[in-house]
Amino acid sequence: MISPQVALVLLFGLAASVEDLWRRSVSNWISVAALVSGVGFHLWSQGWRGLLPATLGAVGGFLIFLVFYMLGGMGGGDVKLMAGLGSIIGAERLVEASLFTAIIGAVVACLALAGAALLKTVGKGQGGRPKAIPYAPAIALGVLLSLVPR
Repeated sequence: MISPQVALVLLFGLAASVEDLWRRSVSNWISVAALVSGVGFHLWSQGWRGLLPATLGAVGGFLIFLVFYMLGGMGGGDVKLMAGLGSIIGAERLVEASLFTAIIGAVVACLALAGAALLKTVGKGQGGRPKAIPYAPAIALGVLLSLVPR
């Protein structure tokens, strides 16, 4: 049986990933629903004390990814998604989730660049650097990996 946190991350991570792969954006309703669910989960499991880790997880996730948004390496939907998922995992797992996400995102970016270079070499497609890489799958997988027991 999976924990409620894992179930919530799977639900919202999958919804955001599908939408990001399909439309190249993450809807606000997904991030807001994740945020509300994260706060609700922590209130349910810890009472009023749960409000602090949920809030710190959301604010921390937002601020960490806001830096990358301001540098032009990430979209606003990704920042809001990390805030929503951050409220689910809480502040204690946020750094670990961010590191996993960064590693997975870097691997995906390298694969996308290699694929674009290959297409250019064989003369198919537009070639060149891709405009945007959907980052929600990397966020969802990174957050999910932070919940794996050690």
